[in-house]
Amino acid sequence: MLKQNTERTFRQSLLAMLGICFVIMMVALDQTIVATALPTIVAELHGFELYAWVSTAYLLASVVTIPIFGRLGDYYGRKPFVVVAIVTFTLASVLCGMANNMLLLVLARALQGIGGGMLVGTAFACIPDLFPDSKVRLQWQVMLSAAFGIANAIGPSIGGLLTHYVSWRAVFFVNIPVGLMSVIFVSRFLPRLKPKHSTKIRLDWLGALLITLFLGSLQLSVEWLPEQGLSVPVISALLTCLIAGFWAWKQEANNEHAMLPFALFRDPALAALFRLSLLMGFTMFALLSYAPLLLQGGFHLSASQAGMLITPLVVCITFASILNGRIVPHLPRPEAMLYLGFGLLLICVIGIMNITPQTAHPLIISLMALGGLGLGFIMPNLTIFVQETCPRKDLGISTALLQSLRMIGGMLSTALVGSILTWRYGHDINQQFTKPVANLMNNPQVLVNLEGQQAAILQINALGEDGLQLIEQARATLSHAIQSSQWLGIAAVLFAFWCLRRLPRIQFKPRGT
Repeated sequence: MLKQNTERTFRQSLLAMLGICFVIMMVALDQTIVATALPTIVAELHGFELYAWVSTAYLLASVVTIPIFGRLGDYYGRKPFVVVAIVTFTLASVLCGMANNMLLLVLARALQGIGGGMLVGTAFACIPDLFPDSKVRLQWQVMLSAAFGIANAIGPSIGGLLTHYVSWRAVFFVNIPVGLMSVIFVSRFLPRLKPKHSTKIRLDWLGALLITLFLGSLQLSVEWLPEQGLSVPVISALLTCLIAGFWAWKQEANNEHAMLPFALFRDPALAALFRLSLLMGFTMFALLSYAPLLLQGGFHLSASQAGMLITPLVVCITFASILNGRIVPHLPRPEAMLYLGFGLLLICVIGIMNITPQTAHPLIISLMALGGLGLGFIMPNLTIFVQETCPRKDLGISTALLQSLRMIGGMLSTALVGSILTWRYGHDINQQFTKPVANLMNNPQVLVNLEGQQAAILQINALGEDGLQLIEQARATLSHAIQSSQWLGIAAVLFAFWCLRRLPRIQFKPRGT
């Protein structure tokens, strides 16, 4: 149980929520602006072989820390971990900005990932501590969705402006004022709620190690699979993942102090909600990761044009979350919003699979908006439904698991869609073009990079062929490969509908229970 002061004033609740919003905004902002600056960073620090590890190190560290600190928050209270996480994340951002080579940057990003994982694993679970009444919580949770949406919407633009007019280092230093605001608001206004336990707490360090091995090897295997195929490192990572996963299940299944209580997965409602989070993450990242490549590489749009077409998706997530908070408390079957959300997401994916370079931009914007509305009706509801369904003592780990499974779904979709896309594009290019031309066009990034395109056209012309015509043919091949790979997203949504049919009726608990 938690000692709670449920009679907080509106001002106290608002200031506490502002602290958590700053935390969410800091993490979301960092993830979006760093990607924009990466090419410039590599150009200055060199070390292109570590390019992917700037993102991978962060994801790897955050994925393995989310469930662990979600559980530790259940044991010791969440506020201390949130404060430590903010400080860790901010200091790591300073180290990233001061890095003078790629290796130091990667190590600093790993430390930043630990702070980010701690924040995600604990900050979201603070909301039900603050607002035990689920209907009140839905209304306040709109602030989190707005913070997340704003950060995602302005992140790429801020990253581009800072990199161009100041320095890529400013992309990391921008976290300092946000981090300071976060730590001030959280330390002053977020209440310290101390859990009470009937038995002595014993930390399951072996379980934590096995979970780390399982999630870490899973992350590495899906990162390497699109580039290396079933190589020795990928197979080794997959075997480590399977062995660590089986051992973790044996260790945690009947452990009273399990770091990851597998009993949660035996609850029909929780198991269904966890699966839905995985499937939503899978579909969302299959769309978000490859829509920019489709628009820029396949349809020959500029980065700014592609960004304008995709932005409605992020904006509508926020709008739908606000609308959702108004509607769901009054529904006799709250889970109906999940049907609507996945239905809109399905329309979006099917639409994106059928657009062409001649498709009117307002139609593409409408499809993206529908996808954003769908995600906005899914994400906050999954969180609130899990928090309503899980036992109070497992609130932190359940919320953290939901976030982890969404990230794992994204990892899996990026790897699987990327592998299918790479194989399909490479196969079709080799079938259509002569070997010298195919070698020039084998990397689809050449269709995005203007300088790379011009160089490829000149080399193809030197071979006696029409460079511009073959570039357009390669664009059509890339578009077909990307759109074909989106069948995986459709399959994930259809499976989500099957999971929804097995979801027991969600009922909001009375205040304070």
